[in-house]
Amino acid sequence: MSTVSKIKEAIETLTENDYVQLRQWFLEKDWEKWDNQILADSEAGTLDFLIKEAFEEKSKGKLKEL
Repeated sequence: MSTVSKIKEAIETLTENDYVQLRQWFLEKDWEKWDNQILADSEAGTLDFLIKEAFEEKSKGKLKEL
């Protein structure tokens, strides 16, 4: 039996409170990974095209002031 299968079985036995806590932990881990990926992409210049697009749209008057 794989580790994932064992984890799935263990999750099935959790109380509702423990399940909610585990789900929250997973959500936080996902957001942490997302934040780290955005930071890495930003530092690598991968997202620079977004800045260029925004300035181009602003010069055309297509952006609204926030």
